[in-house]
Amino acid sequence: MKENIGLVLEGGGMRGVYTAGALECFLEHNVYFPYVIGVSAGASYGASYMSQQAGRNKKVSLDYVTDPRYMSWRNFRQTGQFFGMDFIYNQIPNTMVPFDYEAFYGNEAEFKIGATDIQTGESVFYGKQDYKEELLKALEASSSLPFLAPVVDFKGRKLLDGGISDPIPLKRAQEDGFKRNVVILTRNLGYRKSKSRFAFFVRRKYPQFKGLQQAMEARYKLYNETLEYVEQEEKKGNIMVVRPQEKLVVGRMERNPQKLENLYMQGYRDAKAALGNWKEQQFI
Repeated sequence: MKENIGLVLEGGGMRGVYTAGALECFLEHNVYFPYVIGVSAGASYGASYMSQQAGRNKKVSLDYVTDPRYMSWRNFRQTGQFFGMDFIYNQIPNTMVPFDYEAFYGNEAEFKIGATDIQTGESVFYGKQDYKEELLKALEASSSLPFLAPVVDFKGRKLLDGGISDPIPLKRAQEDGFKRNVVILTRNLGYRKSKSRFAFFVRRKYPQFKGLQQAMEARYKLYNETLEYVEQEEKKGNIMVVRPQEKLVVGRMERNPQKLENLYMQGYRDAKAALGNWKEQQFI
């Protein structure tokens, strides 16, 4: 375990398969951290890393991605959910590809999950002492995208995707005492987000949640400011970053198994190359 170094995981929908590949490389090389924090897909893939279930993230992502219960417009028409949240956060981990709860809770590392409180628009993070046996509910809340998934009621709050309010929770990791961090991103270097054109639809869909409206409107600015901060911290040597070195050809809702397989291997290769560099620089 890398003392005093945290691991920060960005979201990104199916782009998170890149993170799954990078985490698989960490597992294979016995690279662990005392603190892991993630949002959305990053948190979901981080959970299997915490339970040290090699191969599980790949199996869940690639074996079921073409199953309409996993994600499909049929799902959306029938339930209002593009991603089948019960299928992903109940049936798969509890029946089909069992999640090792004992190993997860036996891992001494802290694992924080970020979500967005849609009443205030602020980020909220849950650690092991907060969600306890409700890990999957916290992961579901963190990954519930506006329009494509229902609002999740959890611990007295109404929650949606954690990437809205804190897309790359590096500052939170630093606030929690981890000044040095490894950050896994799911966008290429130089990427910047454009202003959303869907503000009207957010107001129409969620008229009572002013916090969500404001957070969604400011999301592109927050994301770009966060990326600039990440790049500054990287130049200072406070963090090491794993990011896609090849141009991304996978979208948030990608269903092509071959593209996802390639992205997974891209994450694995990039992480392996990064590990060699970090050891040379004595970062880890």
